[in-house]
Amino acid sequence: MTDWLLLAPTAFIVGALIGAVGIGGVLLIPALSAFAGLGIHEAMATALFTFIFTGITGTVLFQRRGSIDWRITAPVCAGAVLCAFLGAWMNSLTRPLMLALILAGIIIFAGVYTLATWRGMQQPALHDRPQAQQGLLLGIGAAAGFGSGLTGVGGPALSVPMMVLFGFPALAAIGTSQVIQIIAAASGTLGNLQFGTINFGIAGVVTVLEIAGVFLGARIVHAVNADSLRKFVTVLCIVVGIYLIARALGWF
Repeated sequence: MTDWLLLAPTAFIVGALIGAVGIGGVLLIPALSAFAGLGIHEAMATALFTFIFTGITGTVLFQRRGSIDWRITAPVCAGAVLCAFLGAWMNSLTRPLMLALILAGIIIFAGVYTLATWRGMQQPALHDRPQAQQGLLLGIGAAAGFGSGLTGVGGPALSVPMMVLFGFPALAAIGTSQVIQIIAAASGTLGNLQFGTINFGIAGVVTVLEIAGVFLGARIVHAVNADSLRKFVTVLCIVVGIYLIARALGWF
């Protein structure tokens, strides 16, 4: 039986975090397991399905404010769509502990490295080599898409910290994350429709609550100082990475 008294506010908070920093979907999977009684694979598939709609909402809100740089967003999304389906396929075969730990380690490294070099990278990596930078962004998207399909946490959990790590502005990274949610979640969901199970009843209600949270989060992020936003994102990366390791090891 679903405990909506706990699941509903969690879904709203997840939506607010997605709208504010792009990262937040990791909280929904254990909530669906704990409060809705879904198995881990069903929870991952259901969460990933809802991120299609939070992504659409966030993209519209960020685009209205001119906060999406399509020059960097397009290659990230191209990489994501190529690899999200593959991640969902691997998720259906097993619960890949080692890969989950590697993904969490990348997120933690990105946060720690960015904090350690806070004033070191003043411009995005390869800014003077456009073609090489496009290749880098394509790789970031591929990693984010694969990780999204594999773990159900949503592409932004990897794309935001990796983009910030390589010197891209935090707001631009979060704007890109809104679009990559749609690409990675839709591609991953196609895989889950074949290899997994989506609880559409629970997903419908959760999606409405998440979208309401995205509206709040998008208002918050555009009112925050850029340096404060970047620092918050990097700290959140460390927290989220530790959380993913704990979840993968079954500490919850």
